[in-house]
Amino acid sequence: MLFNSIDFAYFLPIVFVLYWLFKSNIKIQNLILFIASYIFYGWWEWKFLLLILLSTIIDYSVGIAIDKNKNIKFRKIFIVLSLVMNLGMLIFFKYYNFFIENFNQAFLFFGSVFSIQSLQIILPVGISFYTFQTLSYSIDVYRGNLKAEYNFIKFATYVSFFPQLVAGPIERASNLLPQFSVKREFNYIIAVEGMRQILWGLFKKMVIADNCALYANDIFNNSNEYNGSTLFLGAIFFAFQIYGDFSGYSDIAIGTSKLFGFHLMKNFDYPYFSRDIAEFWRRWHISLSTWFRDYIYIPLGGSNGSKLFQIRNVFIIFIISGFWHGANWTFIVWGILNALFFIPLLISKKNRTNIEVVSNLSLKNIISIFMTFILVVLAWILFRANDFSHAIDIYKSIFSNNFLNFPSYANYKKSYSIICLLLFLVCVEWLNRRKDFGLSELHLIVKNRFVRWFLYSSIIFLIFMFMETEDTPFIYFQF
Repeated sequence: MLFNSIDFAYFLPIVFVLYWLFKSNIKIQNLILFIASYIFYGWWEWKFLLLILLSTIIDYSVGIAIDKNKNIKFRKIFIVLSLVMNLGMLIFFKYYNFFIENFNQAFLFFGSVFSIQSLQIILPVGISFYTFQTLSYSIDVYRGNLKAEYNFIKFATYVSFFPQLVAGPIERASNLLPQFSVKREFNYIIAVEGMRQILWGLFKKMVIADNCALYANDIFNNSNEYNGSTLFLGAIFFAFQIYGDFSGYSDIAIGTSKLFGFHLMKNFDYPYFSRDIAEFWRRWHISLSTWFRDYIYIPLGGSNGSKLFQIRNVFIIFIISGFWHGANWTFIVWGILNALFFIPLLISKKNRTNIEVVSNLSLKNIISIFMTFILVVLAWILFRANDFSHAIDIYKSIFSNNFLNFPSYANYKKSYSIICLLLFLVCVEWLNRRKDFGLSELHLIVKNRFVRWFLYSSIIFLIFMFMETEDTPFIYFQF
């Protein structure tokens, strides 16, 4: 079920009403959320429910087994079991064909013919997200940072919680799981804030992302017909497409959770206002970046040891991050490229220079934000390209003389309205860069209720005016 679908427009109010009818009984509330989450996920394909249920049962059982066993040897056996089972399912569904194809190609390279047939495997929606979520729970229980959850419904609802199930944020059990054990009181102010965040998320998805996709797709799919400047503009369209799409999903997820009395972690913190690549990765997909930091980077030694040791760890994290995003060499090279952007900051000890939110538009800040954005856009080309050779062709065209020609693409005059809306998005988010989301404190900034409702109505009008006629999936569903 998509957030931007008619189905969800009916689904959410029904679940909301049923949920708050039993506000005095958290057991029934949790059960309602559990059933609703499985309906939400099974809306795509009911067979996928078996996979998420299996993952849930594995880590629920592993958590209890580790919690009850003080013998370090047995605890290690159970945590290895969780890692093997969860990563095994993820690797099979997401990477099996990738490994087989590259294995076959390796034999061809050495002059031998050895062919293993690939399989027609459907990638379960959100498998990368809920796999990492359940793994973090088992690892935290193993480390002694968290007590095991013995109530199956609570744990299963934590794993399948429908607002953030298929594209995050990747919630830690230490934050979300305890919220299923405490009584939730309906808070009108928080609920209204949730609705504002949902509205802003829908705007970013349905107005910004979906319309930028029209031009990004045309330019990338017909890249041989366009000059370098047009291809670079296409990469900019894609940069805003993926930001509007993914951060829009996160806003809807967090806003929806507020309607049910839950607090989810912030997943995007205005990353395109970053002044260097290190700051960008602290602000982009925060739940995944911190997951890699806590469960891979720090156990590897983190920033301790020699510079070569630190550089090795950075490369490992970025390569894994690229591979997490998809079974294609473009994603791996995308990760390596971001590591190469990051390494100079690490060597010069400037990777933690820009921790605070950018304060003003000084000349230094403008140049830093602009240069960082250019690097990010250039890296996004690898993310969007069909394959590695496609990306190389685009780079060749961008770094050629025809880059100096004025951009020209199909229906370019119609894109002017989208460019204006992009400027509107940037302005709103710049003014609210210290807030949780674009419309976070509009009620404090605009005191007049009629003016506020006019602004809300205008955004709703823009959504209906620019929305696609067909429901468009979120980009990160494929990951």
